[in-house]
Amino acid sequence: MTRHTITHSAEETIAFGRALAAELTPPLLILLRGDLGAGKTTLVKGIAEGFQAASADDVTSPTFTLVHEYRGPRAMLYHVDLYRVDTERELETLGLDDLLGPTSILLIEWGEKFARFVRERNVEIVLERTGESDRRIQVVESEDGSAIGSR
Repeated sequence: MTRHTITHSAEETIAFGRALAAELTPPLLILLRGDLGAGKTTLVKGIAEGFQAASADDVTSPTFTLVHEYRGPRAMLYHVDLYRVDTERELETLGLDDLLGPTSILLIEWGEKFARFVRERNVEIVLERTGESDRRIQVVESEDGSAIGSR
């Protein structure tokens, strides 16, 4: 299943992330796709708030740290940024497989660089800038529909 929405501000993108979180059930691997500045981290702010794992102000891009962890009452969110990771060997050193668990949600930016994440993903979210503050957000569920709304 695929759905689209348009947001007109960072606040609307965060609000969409909060609403989306209500439909997500761990364990889950989510690929976040979009150019630099497309709003991937802004969307994660809303998802983290929706899971009561962090406030929007506490969520920052993991570009240099590579992985940020946010603990909520019903899920552990791992926000991963693979922009600076170029090889499978570098990827393996991150130990992402160790983060997978029954309450884990991995939100992976730039994961499309690695075929395994494209194959394993449950949800893909594509963000595209359509204006100064406007974003087109496309949410694509896995074919079996197990990712969203299955609780």
